[in-house]
Amino acid sequence: MNKNKQNEGVAPSETGQNEPQPQKPNEKDALAKQLADYKDSLQRLQAEFENYKKRVDKEKVQFQQFATAEVVKSLLSVLDSFELALKSVNSPAAAANEKMAKGMEMIYGQFYSALEAQGLRPIKALGEKFDPYRHEVLMQEETADEKKDGIVVEEFQKGYALNDVILRYSKVKVLKFAKINQDKSNVSGGK
Repeated sequence: MNKNKQNEGVAPSETGQNEPQPQKPNEKDALAKQLADYKDSLQRLQAEFENYKKRVDKEKVQFQQFATAEVVKSLLSVLDSFELALKSVNSPAAAANEKMAKGMEMIYGQFYSALEAQGLRPIKALGEKFDPYRHEVLMQEETADEKKDGIVVEEFQKGYALNDVILRYSKVKVLKFAKINQDKSNVSGGK
């Protein structure tokens, strides 16, 4: 109560309760440094959060591409079966089933278009130079023409890529240059 009696006749501005007390220069510098540290920390957190969002978005896209690749890869055998069925329906022996052949061609076209829309592309093989990143050699055939060395001459099974990722390699037959010794007159036998 003694404190109340001492402050009774004094105006509030005189007690310093409503006015901030002057701070020492060292305190101002310390507060300014602390404020700068908080600001820097906030900016770093914001940048880290932006990087996190970008990384999560990128991982989402990669996961979606992976899932699409798995689904499309599982449908390649169905695509192969369709192609075989179309070959047999379009054969001369099956000419009587023209309506059925047209229907199958339409269904195949729709199915293939749906896969293409997802990014499926056939790997070009026939007549191309062998590429171990796109082709799998099942057979080799010798050739005397050095220019045809490594050329794909037969495709046993189509290869497919989905958005530049190989789903299945083309199974192929490749020409291999074999130097044939045509000069047999140099054989020493007659003197």
